[in-house]
Amino acid sequence: MNRESSSLIYTLLVGTMALWGGTWVAGRVLAGHMGPLSASFLRFLAASVFLALFVSRTQGGFPRLERKLLPQMAFLGATGVFMYSYFFFTGLQHINASRAALIVACIPVCISALSAILYREKFGAIRIFGTLLSLCGVAVVLSNGHPTTLLERGISSGDLLILGCVAAWTGYSLGGRTAMKHLSPPVAVMWSCIFGSAFLLIPALNEGLLTDIRAASLIDWSCIFFLGVLATGLSYAWYYKGIRAIGPSRAGIFINLVPIFAILFASIILGESIGVSLLLGGAMVITGVYLTNRP
Repeated sequence: MNRESSSLIYTLLVGTMALWGGTWVAGRVLAGHMGPLSASFLRFLAASVFLALFVSRTQGGFPRLERKLLPQMAFLGATGVFMYSYFFFTGLQHINASRAALIVACIPVCISALSAILYREKFGAIRIFGTLLSLCGVAVVLSNGHPTTLLERGISSGDLLILGCVAAWTGYSLGGRTAMKHLSPPVAVMWSCIFGSAFLLIPALNEGLLTDIRAASLIDWSCIFFLGVLATGLSYAWYYKGIRAIGPSRAGIFINLVPIFAILFASIILGESIGVSLLLGGAMVITGVYLTNRP
């Protein structure tokens, strides 16, 4: 890969991380205007349509799904779309975007730790240290710099919901490991979005989806477009292009930029304050993620 093409790949990867960082700001705005299930359904409906068009164009037609893969795609839709998005929007009704983004930043550590247990992947001393450092960083963020208070007061409902995002995405990632043996990543993501949207439809209707649609403002629709098309459909295409060009390990390192962009955008757009505990805990989380997933 020449210098010009490598610069393009790095630019696309940084752009992807900026889009993913922006999801926390858009999600925070949308969470204040409509129900979490309505917002989740509209986001992934938009993503499903975009990905279906993208996959059909790049693969010469709409790919069929083998019957034996139905349970796997249903699991991915239930965890990575239905559960994750519900916890995402509901949690953002209670805590600010920068705080939520730093809690979710420990997902790669959780995936690595469970992969070591379930798949017996190598997990040496440096990765163990990185895991503990990242989890300590999350504790610093959750406790506003006083981890011992977690034992006295517990975890707030908003923090607990965002931790639900961590659990849901960890399950999605580990389940996707098997699915990727049979489907290309964009196709697997497309089917998980389609299944997840189907799971969300009835609960969203019961929550007041039609009312939320009628009441949605231009800002709300802009957030849905951003979350569904740009931050899900387009960004996945860019990310997998980066993986093909430089490999998953090197591309994965860029994920450390997501909480940085999230904090920056939340500060500029939402006016959220950045405290010392947030900076310290965030640095610990990101350093731990790097050590756990370094090439």
